Amino acid sequence: MSSRRSRSRQSGGSRITDDQINELVSKLQQLLPEIRDRRSDKVSAAKVLQETCSYIRSLHREVDDLSERLSELLPTTDTAQAAIIRSLLMQ
Repeated sequence: MSSRRSRSRQSGGSRITDDQINELVSKLQQLLPEIRDRRSDKVSAAKVLQETCSYIRSLHREVDDLSERLSELLPTTDTAQAAIIRSLLMQ
């Protein structure tokens, strides 16, 4: 990406520069275990975005799995404990 160019955001007409995009991609890269733990410093922005999408999908699956496990456990838990768990989940 050339730093001479800037991209227009959809809302409001404010501009985001290529340097800002590169900084945001770098921040995303630090949040992704698959990329963060690699020894190589150079990863393309496209790869970071692909890994981000994949990671978010895996987190969604994990949340779904944990929700299912919890819903299976709640009926076997006594009423007081189940109420506490439900109240924690509503926060």
